[in-house]
Amino acid sequence: MPEMKLLYLSQADVSAVGLSMRQIIDALEIAFKQKGEGQVEMPPKPGIHPQPDAFIHAMPAYIPAMKSAGLKWVSGFPENLERGLPYITGLLILNDPETGLPLSVMDCVWVTGMRTGAATALAAKYLARPDSTRVGILGCGVQGRTNLLALKELFPLTSVRAYDIVPERTQAYAAEMSEKADIEVTPVNQPRDAVAGCDIVVTAGPILKKPHATIQADWLEAGAFASPVDFDSYWHPDALAQADKFCTDDTPQLHYYQEVGYFQRIPSIHADLGELAAGKRPGREQPYERNICCNLGLAIDDMATAILIYQQAVERGIGTWLPL
Repeated sequence: MPEMKLLYLSQADVSAVGLSMRQIIDALEIAFKQKGEGQVEMPPKPGIHPQPDAFIHAMPAYIPAMKSAGLKWVSGFPENLERGLPYITGLLILNDPETGLPLSVMDCVWVTGMRTGAATALAAKYLARPDSTRVGILGCGVQGRTNLLALKELFPLTSVRAYDIVPERTQAYAAEMSEKADIEVTPVNQPRDAVAGCDIVVTAGPILKKPHATIQADWLEAGAFASPVDFDSYWHPDALAQADKFCTDDTPQLHYYQEVGYFQRIPSIHADLGELAAGKRPGREQPYERNICCNLGLAIDDMATAILIYQQAVERGIGTWLPL
């Protein structure tokens, strides 16, 4: 019998692989085109909720074109920030789609941050104006960073306005991302200043079942694109209702969330990201459209990214082999 073993990749190992944001965006485009053609297997993610507004979700998926199958077991606990712990933690398991044997167990924090930003950029490719230059970021944590880095890969960005409910985070974000993204990042004191006048807006606060609904009608400019990474937490229903096209990354999953209490006042869904990527439904058709894509975060995002990390880690001798 051949030796059975798996590759363990710590958070440091995953980061050391050095997968680029552009590689992740390209991988997600393959996955979503397959999704749009009905070729992936991905049931709605089940979850448990030990604390208010906290979650632990199981996220399985299989992408035939990438020979990637596995599951992410991920948690999000908003109060962890006060404990000095990360909001998002978890593990990802990759399996061999031919034998079912586990290939790798890896930390999922880096993967989750990067693939979420990549999914925003991919949605923006189809729904934002290609000449978008001004970005508003509300929520200056991990997602505020990775979303900006991903958008910079596809758009000629020249300026960013950043807002966070903790002013010190805004200042730190502006200093860090001005250098890292090589772009002018201006901290602002009011959330409206990070929405009005922007071509692309990303909201990246904690996910809440009861939205605080800060962003009001008419804040988002005609012709702008918005990516609510935090579900509808930041958005007043009247602001969402102004969307010419309201999209998501997976319609059945969004309906599942509605059944458990989220997304109680949103517009009808124009398309999911798979339909856009596969050309089944139109993306932006007019320059004046206000378009919104609320990506929920899908297991295919993770599996498209994780298989590349695993392959490169094996090639470069990164990680620790463990016996099964």
